[in-house]
Amino acid sequence: MTTMRAWEVAEPGPIEQGPLRLVEKPVPTPGPDELLVHVSACGVCRTDLHVCEGDLPVRRPRVTPGHEVVGRVAGMGEAVTGYDLGDRVGVAWLRRTDGTCTYCVRGNENLCPHSVYTGWDADGGYAEYTTVPAPFAYPLPGGLNDVALAPLMCAGIIGYRALRRASLPPGGRLGLYGFGGSAHLCAQVALAQGATVHVLTRDPAARRLALDLGAAAAGGAYDAPPEPLDSAILFAPVGDLVPVALRALDRGGILSIAGIHLTEVPPLDYERELFYEREVRSVACNTREDGREFLALAARYGVRATTHTYPLTEAQQALQDLKAGRFDGAAVLVNDRGPRA
Repeated sequence: MTTMRAWEVAEPGPIEQGPLRLVEKPVPTPGPDELLVHVSACGVCRTDLHVCEGDLPVRRPRVTPGHEVVGRVAGMGEAVTGYDLGDRVGVAWLRRTDGTCTYCVRGNENLCPHSVYTGWDADGGYAEYTTVPAPFAYPLPGGLNDVALAPLMCAGIIGYRALRRASLPPGGRLGLYGFGGSAHLCAQVALAQGATVHVLTRDPAARRLALDLGAAAAGGAYDAPPEPLDSAILFAPVGDLVPVALRALDRGGILSIAGIHLTEVPPLDYERELFYEREVRSVACNTREDGREFLALAARYGVRATTHTYPLTEAQQALQDLKAGRFDGAAVLVNDRGPRA
């Protein structure tokens, strides 16, 4: 039986205590409608950190994290059509929906109550191989290498949906709270579409990156932006920033909260933070249409991820560095072994 290296969440807990374990396990067998993907690169997402630390309780015992996957089709189930061996594909967070519920039928499959997720309900890309239902895989464009593409599969797609949820008017003023993997991709789309972008983040390196990308200003996370904002997106999973961002909004402004996990939000003062029709909106995953739209825009605008690579064997270190804020942009795990015979 052919085996592979894969990381498992052995016991959720602080990443500094090593909740992940690197094991040798069988290469998975794709289901009838699934692709077997040989992983070449997998982005390191803050959601992976939440799964490993137990903020998002694991839904599959000893689950393999990772949902920003780029790889090649190495096998497929008997019901799959439209793919050939060797095709480059992306695997994202949304793994499957029921396709029949009210939400799916009306185009909101991201709200499907029976949805399942890569790296949470099913094993993901911190491994040499993973599987994905063929209808939920993304054929990937040329022009970018695998490492550059990997963060686009979640950080990019979720950032794009958060931008849409923020309803930024044409030429509007956008505030981004936190400036990691998702925010620095979202900023590039907003700037390309004519927005003025102000970045608020604790990390000096991230502030420098924001200015290099074209942000009009970059300050501390709790600072006031230099002008009122039409829209804001909260990428940092810090509930204390919700009232801060709301106070920065102009009348009628919208705050979009991009993360799947957020620490407790303090009480809001109605007059200071919500009056004049300010709004708060959450972001729940994404639809496949969001993904297709974002990948097309990324190609058109030349969106590029700032990446820092780690060997697959250093996944735990990459997550520790993510938590500690030791890099700007996004971390990507690289598989240094070819397909197994």
